[in-house]
Amino acid sequence: MKASQFFISTLKEAPADAEVVSHQLMMRAGLIKKLGAGIYNYMPMGLRVIRKVEAIVREEMDRAGAVEVTMPVVQPAELWQETGRFEKMGPELLRIQDRHGRDFIVQPTSEEVVTDIARQELRSYKQLPKNFYQIQTKFRDERRPRFGLMRGREFIMKDAYSFDRSPEAAKASYQAMAQAYRRIFDRFGLTYRAVAADSGAIGGDLSEEFQVIAATGEDAIVYCPGSDYAANMEKAEAAAPTHTRPAPAKAMEKMPTPGKATCADVAALLDVPLASTVKSLVLATDETNEAGEIVQSQVWLLLLRGDHDMNEIKVGKVPGLDKGFRFASLAEIEAHFGCKPGYLGPIGLQKPLKIVADREVAVMADWICGANAVDFHTTGVNWGRDLPEPDLVADLRNVVAGDASPDGQGVLAIERGIEIGHVFYLGTKYSKAMNATFLGEDGKPAFFEMGCYGIGVTRLPAAAIEQNHDARGIIWPDAIAPFTVVICPIGMDRSDAVKAAAEQLHDQLAALGVDVLLDDRGERPGAMFADWELIGVPHRVTIGDKGLKEGVVEYQHRRDSAATKVAALDILGTLRTRLGL
Repeated sequence: MKASQFFISTLKEAPADAEVVSHQLMMRAGLIKKLGAGIYNYMPMGLRVIRKVEAIVREEMDRAGAVEVTMPVVQPAELWQETGRFEKMGPELLRIQDRHGRDFIVQPTSEEVVTDIARQELRSYKQLPKNFYQIQTKFRDERRPRFGLMRGREFIMKDAYSFDRSPEAAKASYQAMAQAYRRIFDRFGLTYRAVAADSGAIGGDLSEEFQVIAATGEDAIVYCPGSDYAANMEKAEAAAPTHTRPAPAKAMEKMPTPGKATCADVAALLDVPLASTVKSLVLATDETNEAGEIVQSQVWLLLLRGDHDMNEIKVGKVPGLDKGFRFASLAEIEAHFGCKPGYLGPIGLQKPLKIVADREVAVMADWICGANAVDFHTTGVNWGRDLPEPDLVADLRNVVAGDASPDGQGVLAIERGIEIGHVFYLGTKYSKAMNATFLGEDGKPAFFEMGCYGIGVTRLPAAAIEQNHDARGIIWPDAIAPFTVVICPIGMDRSDAVKAAAEQLHDQLAALGVDVLLDDRGERPGAMFADWELIGVPHRVTIGDKGLKEGVVEYQHRRDSAATKVAALDILGTLRTRLGL
């Protein structure tokens, strides 16, 4: 292809609202153009990248035995009401009505629709296993869309759904998809980790995320350098302490801490380690009647070490909190503690409540907490002596680097990542809700065992850029670059020799199936090189009149700091070697 036939639209500066590198470079390179909050036009250069991502995904899904379908972007609400997700999905689910007042949704995912297909079309165990997939537009009404394609509202996703006759068969399908994902991400040439994950709103009890390693990633990836253990922060278990609780060594004492409302400030004032303090987090659960009205509320006090942070996913699995919780209101806090937040603690409560201690807090002695009086904290607090044992002990916190690995094979490390794929084993969560059955070998109906598998097709290029860029612009891996080779002729309009050599190399590469572009725009060398370094084409060949007279052209990989002279007669062979042809 020639540049004059294509559309190239680069910018010198990124828009002010482009916060992360991938968003800035995708806008500057003319890959995307913003249409609205979290909604983008995929411009010709960006669409070429997306199509290459789709092609690799499609090849590997087909290779793994999945069958492609396309499901509607707009779906009847009735299916989502069967599973209860029409109400449970919250504001991220875009709900609309047609002219007749009938409810529909704009799909964020398609478990309901594909389960409806299965219950109509898959009647017998003889038709199993089956795996249906689609590459389709999705919409999630993000509260705060940001980071370009990293967290947009409209995006393209590959979602696949497996149907099996037994849990064992379903887990085999799950493993087949997990391996297919590894092949896909290996082909993209990205550095990634597969990590254990929480299933979130999708549901299920076996889940794995694929994370591209990048310093700007939103997600924290926890792993053990000495073993295969890896999980995202939501899922990573804080191993239970191996030591027992020491005996009390200090008397309990109420200490003045004027104006010190945080554990860090209190520790600094008292000149003690932050790990000797305990923070109080107050939650509430509500019991509702059939009309959805709150009939009763229960207040809970969570106790974590002062240097630890609460993990909401883990808290949401604590018995009693697993049906949903909220942070307590100021009125509820004052009613139970007789004090405003900042000085709260479990001693001297005004009203009883449930106390849940993190595992670390449960084995602490002589700790410091709020005294339920403004400007005061209590030191030397001990379980058993000063207050009853907690109602529950659970893993409530985010792990930190240096924690013991749950597999006992060393300590944990943490790095940043960007989620680009997720695989789930769902079991019968959706098939039971929608009464989707097949006839088993015994002639009796049985619920499908399901799995679902997603890849963020439009998020993946952004993740690749976060991992592959420099001060000059994007550095695409060959597999997903918009063009693999760009030919930059110098003075093509003034030299027949340059024109002939450039066109000959272009035609030779095109005949080999190489995605090559000839820049015939007549730009000055500096402007031309700057465009292609910004866009990130991996391989560049520069052809000039002076070089041709010497019998050479210049080759430069996007990662190279300088060009290399190559004999003009050898450049095709050099490129074939570099491209693995």
